[in-house]
Amino acid sequence: MPVTQNLRNGAWRVVELLTTPVVPADYLDVIAPLRNPEVLRARIESVRPETAKAVTLELRPGRNWQPHQPGQYVRLGVDVDGTRLWRAYSVTSAPGRADGRFTVTVNAVEDGVVSAYLHRHAKRGMLVNLDLPAGEFLLPARRPAKSLFVTAGSGITPVMGMLRSAVHELPDAVVVHSARTPEDVVFGQELRALAAQGRIRLIERHTRADGRIKAADLADLVPDLFERETWACGPGDMLDDLAEHWADAGAGERLHVERFRPTVLVAGDGGTVTFERSGTVAEAPAGVSILDAGEAAGQLMPSGCRMGICFKCVLPMREGIVRDMRDGSLTTATELDEPVLVQTCISASAGPCRLDA
Repeated sequence: MPVTQNLRNGAWRVVELLTTPVVPADYLDVIAPLRNPEVLRARIESVRPETAKAVTLELRPGRNWQPHQPGQYVRLGVDVDGTRLWRAYSVTSAPGRADGRFTVTVNAVEDGVVSAYLHRHAKRGMLVNLDLPAGEFLLPARRPAKSLFVTAGSGITPVMGMLRSAVHELPDAVVVHSARTPEDVVFGQELRALAAQGRIRLIERHTRADGRIKAADLADLVPDLFERETWACGPGDMLDDLAEHWADAGAGERLHVERFRPTVLVAGDGGTVTFERSGTVAEAPAGVSILDAGEAAGQLMPSGCRMGICFKCVLPMREGIVRDMRDGSLTTATELDEPVLVQTCISASAGPCRLDA
């Protein structure tokens, strides 16, 4: 090891001794929040309007980020009125950007707490919590000769990520998209440009004038639809209609569906904590950390400083809601999303929780 590196490492250890139990990494986390390898965050670098209700956020992820595959989503954790709420948003940019950034597009929906908050308040420099990309709504490695994309509203977002990544590899692609009006079509200008260039065939359905599209309508719009590998994303009733129509035609295996499912969790005081791998169930009263409750029930719990500093106690929560005992903020996870990492030493149960431990 070079002498200069030895000196640097030695100096760092001295600083750690002087600042224990708060180590230099904790101070640096304040001024460089993207560098913490234990807590994945992203900084909003720009906010770009798409429609009156939709904005695209350009995000710079922190350390330990892993590139997405076209069609996948990420979960963003946003603090709204003291509660950390997690929502999934499809990645709309192509992977492998030279600057390491990626984009998500948020469409504000009625009663959508997080989407409305981001639509109104997202700005450059804002930090959000982040999970790694997930999801199986993907193009195959061997691109289909004929493809069909059926979307409505914000359902265009994962498909836009696919098109931006691979439209040049799709020789015969049809996009059927529904929105209330031409002005409400997210990425409308870009989709129409792709159609004008002959790279896709675009069929727009404006529901205010024409009503909602039904699966039975597609036969007239796309006569060879069952010969096409199909990806669909949008409201649940539309997807149910498509799934039934494809199954009746014996083509169910050619239909790939992505569903957006909101889940609401109500916070309380205390609750039952289930450690799924061991089968241990612990009662965690209000004000008692999950770490203490787990240990009292005989669960082997990882731990370190027990002060919320070292992050050695972190465990994935598959479903539930916890309250940070320092400031009262809430963190939620639903069974339909990826697990959320929680610090068990400073988190108390605010309802039934299931941990991957």
